[in-house]
Amino acid sequence: MSDSHWMEVLRWHDSGLLPAIAQDYDTGDVLTLAWMNRESLQRTVDSGYATYWSRSRQCLWRKGATSGHLQQLRELRLDCDSDTLLLLVLQVGVACHTGHWSCFHQQLDNGRWSELPDALKRSIPEHE
Repeated sequence: MSDSHWMEVLRWHDSGLLPAIAQDYDTGDVLTLAWMNRESLQRTVDSGYATYWSRSRQCLWRKGATSGHLQQLRELRLDCDSDTLLLLVLQVGVACHTGHWSCFHQQLDNGRWSELPDALKRSIPEHE
């Protein structure tokens, strides 16, 4: 998709980034929160696989490039303020670099953070 006029409605942060939430297309599980700049967003749309901007490494990062845990884009959505992206993806493997299905594997319980009981053990959905 070479015509990028659709990007003009996006309300980029002063840093030139937008938060991008990845959600599993089949299960609805929230998988990750990452950041995108114009180039990573365009690469995601063009390739059909999530590419993010790494704030710590200051470079583009294609999710799963080294691990094989890819995020295949099924839908791209924009929130009501035009400043946050939602990627509905088919997650191949686990989403979190810690080996958890989702980066959101901890919950506040009586004033302490605890790992969800099935965070590592849950079965990974199989996609066609």
